[in-house]
Amino acid sequence: MSDPFRLDGLVAVVTGAAGKLGPIWVEALLDAGAAVFAVELDGAEISSAFESLRGVHDETRLVLHRADVLDRDALIVARDTCGRTLGGVHVLVNNAGIDQPASVGGLVSHRLEDVPLDVCRTILEVNTLGTFQVTQVFGAEMVKARRGSIINIGSLYASVSPDARLYDHMALEPPFLKPPAYGASKAAVVNLTRYFSTVWGPYGVRVNTLSPGGVLGDQDPEFQRKFNDRVPLGRMAVDADLRGPLRFLASDASSYVTGTELRVDGGFTAW
Repeated sequence: MSDPFRLDGLVAVVTGAAGKLGPIWVEALLDAGAAVFAVELDGAEISSAFESLRGVHDETRLVLHRADVLDRDALIVARDTCGRTLGGVHVLVNNAGIDQPASVGGLVSHRLEDVPLDVCRTILEVNTLGTFQVTQVFGAEMVKARRGSIINIGSLYASVSPDARLYDHMALEPPFLKPPAYGASKAAVVNLTRYFSTVWGPYGVRVNTLSPGGVLGDQDPEFQRKFNDRVPLGRMAVDADLRGPLRFLASDASSYVTGTELRVDGGFTAW
């Protein structure tokens, strides 16, 4: 009996592939047997995790291509390049997005009533409109082929508001606020997921959201302690926690799953 979680012979596209979460998705897809067309913004820094994957896989398995998710012409070039180098796309992971994690140095904080509209606009454009446009460009090819899985990367903050108390130990004035547009953009992504799933379902294209909780990184110890206290499983996610859910949604193991949001948050949104 074949393994329904395998992706042998399939081609996957991952946007925002070389950043923080991108390499997690890329590695999961490669390990399952897929070839990966990795899309990253021109000029964006390539993470060491992604470079490690490039050191293991040649360009028959992993291709890096530079494109902006807000540039439709560049996305069409990316789609055509993927077709020439690896083949038609079977799996699309919409991962490109903007966040403002508390661990990043040099944060600029605002009082809620003073948050500049341009900050909100940039987050909404990249996270929501970028996801929409990439889905249009690559998903249309899936519709023509009458098959495929689209996975939009959401967030626990699509469902709940950030708890400002997680950040109140930070020496910032005004106190740090996670950008209000971030959760709004991810909630919009969840709704776009439902929309595309209903329109493209008759063509064999499945569309789902994978919403991670907090992922362990270089957050300060006090933030980690407070966050862990808020999670029923008592810890932040690590890379291995995310690979399995991604493979599930990408593969035939989820062949009757569409229009859903899979929350991988250790129970954070359960209370």
